Amino acid sequence: MKKSIETIWEEGFLKNDALIAPKLNNLYKQKSIDIVDKFKRMYKINIIALMGFALLMLLIALPSEMPYMAIPMFLLFCVIIGIALKFKKKLELLDKSQNSYEYLKSFDNWTKDMISVNTRLSRFMYPYIFLIMIAGFWFGDFGGDIPGNIMLNEYLLNNPETLTVIGLPVFWLVGLLFSLGVISYFGAALGNFDLNIVYGRILKRLDGLLADMEELRA
Repeated sequence: MKKSIETIWEEGFLKNDALIAPKLNNLYKQKSIDIVDKFKRMYKINIIALMGFALLMLLIALPSEMPYMAIPMFLLFCVIIGIALKFKKKLELLDKSQNSYEYLKSFDNWTKDMISVNTRLSRFMYPYIFLIMIAGFWFGDFGGDIPGNIMLNEYLLNNPETLTVIGLPVFWLVGLLFSLGVISYFGAALGNFDLNIVYGRILKRLDGLLADMEELRA
């Protein structure tokens, strides 16, 4: 009696040493390698782009009138690049000699780990960006008058009854903390939105291929 497609799949696709369905095995193996290799190329390009932005921030910091914004942005990019390089190293260690399903599952676990770290990082990264933007406008360029202090002194001069903490109006601090809390709360969603823009299509292909494989393994 002829074997069913499910049996052929199990013997030919799920086992590396099977010879019953070599075409099926090779097809899914090639699809798996193509998806991962394409992601690797995109990830590498993204890291190079981050390096370019980091260098640009450093170059802007020297002649610009907002070094207090540019330099912290450069440092932020350095941290992001460092994390990305660690994940790139792990990605290169994925074993292509595994069968197609195990190879894709390893890649899927890698993407989930990368997304999880990106989500946690985003909760701090976006509030940090908000703070350094404020710092950039507050302190202005190196030397000379500090724009933020001029604005603060003028406000307190016109509103001497204002309650202050560490020299700042309380409602300014409350507004700042509230803004940071809101940005942190939505930071994870913003980070995932960024990832989806860059890698969304290929991750959907990964989910679809894994779903096909798992259906045939059931």
